[in-house]
Order: sequence, then structure tokens, then C-alpha cells
Amino acid sequence: MQKLRPTTRIENVVASVILNEDLDLDEIAATMSNIRYDPELFPAVIYSLKRPKTSTLIFRTGKMVCTGAKSVEEAHKAVKKIILNLKSADIRISNEPTVKIQNIVASADLQCEVNLEKAALTMESALYEPEQFPSIIHRMRDPKVVILIFGSGKIVITGAKYENQIEEAAFKVMKKLYELGTLRIPEGYEIDEEVLNV
Repeated sequence: MQKLRPTTRIENVVASVILNEDLDLDEIAATMSNIRYDPELFPAVIYSLKRPKTSTLIFRTGKMVCTGAKSVEEAHKAVKKIILNLKSADIRISNEPTVKIQNIVASADLQCEVNLEKAALTMESALYEPEQFPSIIHRMRDPKVVILIFGSGKIVITGAKYENQIEEAAFKVMKKLYELGTLRIPEGYEIDEEVLNV
């Protein structure tokens, strides 16, 4: 028997950064490359990095929002690189940045199809309106995440603050769907013991 278990992949890490000091956005825009700044359209500088591939909004207040990282480590690397680049462009920064992970978005594959109608009827904290959106919206309490469950067995996990919550959420939702009898398990396959023991 072949074992079924979810595969997961982080798609985006959103990190907020606080510098606790004001920044001169005009000076940043004038002295640095890879910057977009149009204060009439948006009150922040948009700073793009190629490695790690991220996009960061830098506000006058010293607050930043970094998006696009594929791991928490990558988000921290991007922030460190931005601060170094600002300093090397003679932008005065005297405080150490405080970085906080706001949201980790991941995709996962349960490796089997889901009977959404049956799952919607039997699963608590599930919202399913197929005419509006083709997935179940499931609010998980522990870890505190929101999961979109598609009939194909593909899922999207959002709202995680730590990377380990992604796999935990995927395993727990697969176990729950299995217990409710809503998974279409292909012949010759069975659910991995590790999933059933979460």
C-alpha cells in the first residue's frame, strides 16, 4: 500500500518592520536603485530586491512591510539587506529593526480528491458557497489559520505566524477530512500513520 500525506510549500511570508525613526523617502528615492516612489499615488517607497526576491514598502515613519519571501529566514535576510543598502547609501538609520511575521501563506496538496458537499455538511467552522467560490473556507482554531479546501485536494493555508504551523494545519485538516469520510482515496493507497496520529 502506498502512503498518502500532504505536501506543503510556502508561497509568501509577510513581515512588518519597525525602525522607530523617521525616514526621508525623497532622499531614498533619489539615491537608491530598484525603487519606485510616487507620493501622489502611494505614501511609501517600493523597494524590490532580486535576492531574496521580495518587495518592501518603506514608510516615512520608519515602518516597513516586506512581502514575497518564501521562508521566515528569507524575510529576515531581505530586511537585513535593505537596512545595509540604506546605510551604504548614507541614509541615517540608528535603530535596530524589529521584525514581526504577520502572515505565512502556503499551498498544499492532500494527494486525493475531497467531497466538498459532504465535508461542508459535516465539518465544523466550514463555510461553503459554491456559487460564490469553489472551495470550503475552514477556520482552524489550533493552529489559528484559515484553510481553503478545493475538490481537487489542493488547499491554501493562510494566517500562520510560524513555518511549523503549515504542516501541522495540513496534517490536521487531512485527518479531519479522512475521519469524516470525505476523502476519495485512490485504490492501492492509504493515509500515512503520521497524519492519523497528529
